[in-house]
Amino acid sequence: MNKTSVKTSFVMGLWAVSTNINKRIDGKLGAIHGISFTEYMVLFHLKNTDSNSIRRIDLAEKLGLTASGVTRLLAPLEKIGLVQKEINKRDARVSLVKITSTGERLLGDATVSLDETSNSLLENINNKSIKNSLEVFKTMNNERILL
Repeated sequence: MNKTSVKTSFVMGLWAVSTNINKRIDGKLGAIHGISFTEYMVLFHLKNTDSNSIRRIDLAEKLGLTASGVTRLLAPLEKIGLVQKEINKRDARVSLVKITSTGERLLGDATVSLDETSNSLLENINNKSIKNSLEVFKTMNNERILL
């Protein structure tokens, strides 16, 4: 068996934790609210902009997806009225997406479920360890993580 470095073990551990977290949160959000964790993150990022709207390419960057991946992700959200296209008055070539009032309500409800699931996932971890981990994530994400 090959030995892995501490840093490689850490990255592999992050992957395993991420997979577990995504399964648990997807299950809860899907069962109760009908959205995935990724769709939750779309609504979250839209709601946390100054105008509740963002260019699709900027949303793709925040989510770590391609522009076409975001387009595929947004289509069903638009169809069920959680997001809408918005025309950029300055440049018609720029495609904006905006959270709707229905999307805002769903985000609020889903946040309660996410908080419950997060508390359950981290119930045996002390706050100091969580804060230390957040600092690691912040550094790894080049300061782009929302705390």
